[in-house]
Amino acid sequence: MVGVWEFITNVTAASSLLSSGAAPSIGAITPYTLPALPYAYDALEPSISSQIMELHHSKHHQTYITNLNKALEASMAALAQGNLHDHVAQLSAIRFNGGGHINHSLFWRGLAPASSPDASPDAAPRLQAAIASTWGGLDAFKAAFAAELLAIQGSGWGWLVREKGTGLLRIVTLANQEAVVVGDVPVLGVDMWEHAYYLQYLNGKAAYVENIWNVINWKTAEERFVGEREDVFAGLKATISTSA
Repeated sequence: MVGVWEFITNVTAASSLLSSGAAPSIGAITPYTLPALPYAYDALEPSISSQIMELHHSKHHQTYITNLNKALEASMAALAQGNLHDHVAQLSAIRFNGGGHINHSLFWRGLAPASSPDASPDAAPRLQAAIASTWGGLDAFKAAFAAELLAIQGSGWGWLVREKGTGLLRIVTLANQEAVVVGDVPVLGVDMWEHAYYLQYLNGKAAYVENIWNVINWKTAEERFVGEREDVFAGLKATISTSA
């Protein structure tokens, strides 16, 4: 079982084999599918409208998955044929659409209805202690995170991550559908693409950023903060078979 980014690493390494004339043995990959939400489309209202949730999940996220599967299929076919050019031509689409699938899958699980106990910061005592140690308190952290989110030019994501090695918390912003892939653990994230807020907030990004705190799943954030990176990405595995 491998994840999207493990696959990218593997097929990038396979490019070296292809360029040397040694074609790897590649079979087929199980297509990625749209994950079901753990709540109804209207469960996050009024912070996020049901209209946005339905379009965002069933249309936007599904499009990333559809295009990812197409690119993966084409890439693996090229690898099986020893065709370096056609394989490399798919890597940009895999990175973009794979990032879209990863980011949205983590985003959905990082939200919860405001009425749920999971949406209370009290559900994340160890994370709250680390936030207080780093920023001085939750309000100061929210202000720092909001400043980073609102400074994103164009489309992108903001993430609170646990750094690889140090275990320290930091805020990172990533353009377009880049994903947290270098060993850091994504603890919680906010989608700053217009499709995440525009139908409800228009150009009022600050209001969207303020209100999304009402539906952050702090229980999930706590689990990511104290858990293993492998567990965070567990739902993003696919089976790749190899030919004899």
